[in-house]
Amino acid sequence: MKYNRFLPLLVPGLVFLLLEVFYFKPKLIYVILVLIILLYFFTVRQFLVAVETKEKLYNFILLPAYFTIGLVTFSTMVPRESGAGKFLLQLFFVLNAGFVYLYLRSIYHYINKHSFYKKYSLKNISSYGNFLAFYFLVSSVYGLQSFLNTPIWLLMMALLIFSGMIIHEIIWSNQINTETGLFYMLIFCLVIIELSWSVSFLTLSYYVLGLIMAVCYYIFVGLLRFYLLGNLNKKIIKLYLIFGSLSLVLVLFTARWI
Repeated sequence: MKYNRFLPLLVPGLVFLLLEVFYFKPKLIYVILVLIILLYFFTVRQFLVAVETKEKLYNFILLPAYFTIGLVTFSTMVPRESGAGKFLLQLFFVLNAGFVYLYLRSIYHYINKHSFYKKYSLKNISSYGNFLAFYFLVSSVYGLQSFLNTPIWLLMMALLIFSGMIIHEIIWSNQINTETGLFYMLIFCLVIIELSWSVSFLTLSYYVLGLIMAVCYYIFVGLLRFYLLGNLNKKIIKLYLIFGSLSLVLVLFTARWI
């Protein structure tokens, strides 16, 4: 147990090495992902068994698990032949390692060394991590539709599952009552699926389609979070709608239409 403090540094390094194996052996993608998720599982378990807590293990595993799954799936669609593609892949692996380090350090302090825990640290990491994870996941959905001709309904089902995980993690990290947020979880998932399905008909690259959905996600989740926390007001609504509208207009007018 006394070695738990080294896990936030050790685990990201091991995950990075596993992703490097995936870089050279892409066919091992499923094996690599399983090993990485098992690493997250045993790390969080080590943190929890060291203290008496009512926290559920899966609440801590969800974010790093679907963040890595989204990033790895997205990276399979990056061309490896060019130097820029190789650099981008390495950048993704470093991004994943950096995020995992920050996240594990935060939950280690939250669970084991609460005196060192910085207020809102977990909430902030969750906010940024979920935004990036959603972008990776939804872009991967559109990419798989383009490259593999995967049926769109099957991809929407996968996105529905991940969207449910994301909104659950947001509700948990913001300490919102799960029973209160259950109805809004369902609404969020339905809205995301409807929007994602509609956006899939646009003749744009999967990078741009993912960005459009990420902006929609940012608006919806931001307003929902403030509403459930009881802090929603006209000023916040205007800020989100103005920022979101300008972002969407900018993306649509600068994107290359196929």
